[in-house]
Amino acid sequence: MISSLRGRVTHADDDGVVVEVGGVGLAVAVTPAVGRSAHIGAELMLHTTLIVREDALSLFGFDTREELRVFTQLLGVTGVGPKSALGVLSSLTVGQIADAVAGEDDAPFRRVSGIGPKTAKLIVVQLTGKLDHVVSSGASGGGSAVAPGVAAQVVAALVGLGWPERTAAPVVEEVLADAPEADRASVPALLRLALAQLGPRRKEVIGG
Repeated sequence: MISSLRGRVTHADDDGVVVEVGGVGLAVAVTPAVGRSAHIGAELMLHTTLIVREDALSLFGFDTREELRVFTQLLGVTGVGPKSALGVLSSLTVGQIADAVAGEDDAPFRRVSGIGPKTAKLIVVQLTGKLDHVVSSGASGGGSAVAPGVAAQVVAALVGLGWPERTAAPVVEEVLADAPEADRASVPALLRLALAQLGPRRKEVIGG
């Protein structure tokens, strides 16, 4: 299973990106926002899942682990395939999805292309009680979105400064959850916040 990848972007559009890892270009289906935020020649890190079908192997990539977890939960809903699940995450943030399910409101899902009224109701019914981790992790209840690609850029910057990715990624997720709304789309602001969090851990990381 390919759970994440990091490499140089060689192609990007609304439908997906190609990330070169160890000389191999991997095609990854992403949301349009992630595709638009990716820059040719820049490094990109994605949380991924490999979908295996009889006639194809398809990689789907996300900016955060929360998006990946919600994508996986959506795949468990009757009638929702990978493309439909990606469509939901292209239209709604994880916070908006969790709020809609908690409020038993299927209207947001009915507005997603490819999701009919019956499937929208099934999403609400079958995801009830399964998205508590999204709410408790600090997902925005008001539905304000973090700019796609921002978290990956901050993690990449921290790795470039010498922090292990296993240390940097969780801290960036914490910072995103607690940051003021005005800072959540700013790479420099989030990087400063992450460095402030990581500062006290430097001795532990270096010592380990």
